[in-house]
Amino acid sequence: MNTRTMHSKNTNIAVPKDKLMEDLRLVVADAEELLRATANQAGEGAAAARARIQDSLQTVKGRLSAAETAVIERSQQAVKDTDQYVHDNPWQAVGISALAGVLVGILIARR
Repeated sequence: MNTRTMHSKNTNIAVPKDKLMEDLRLVVADAEELLRATANQAGEGAAAARARIQDSLQTVKGRLSAAETAVIERSQQAVKDTDQYVHDNPWQAVGISALAGVLVGILIARR
């Protein structure tokens, strides 16, 4: 896998996953708040709905935790791969870094 492909995959995946994780955390927090707010509601239907929501929340929390762990593991692996690449190809890494610096400098100078 070349550097460009590895970098673009990690960047393209990381941003939506981070956003998805944050959105899921907000949904879980909102659902928990809804459960607390409706705790005093009586009735068979309300109790059954609360039970289903609590089960769903536990499932989502488990999946969210697993997804977060997977993202952390992939990120750590990407760091290791990058470190290995830099050690194997130091001059290419220096060249890529210099090119990135020049491009950032050009973009900053335009403003």
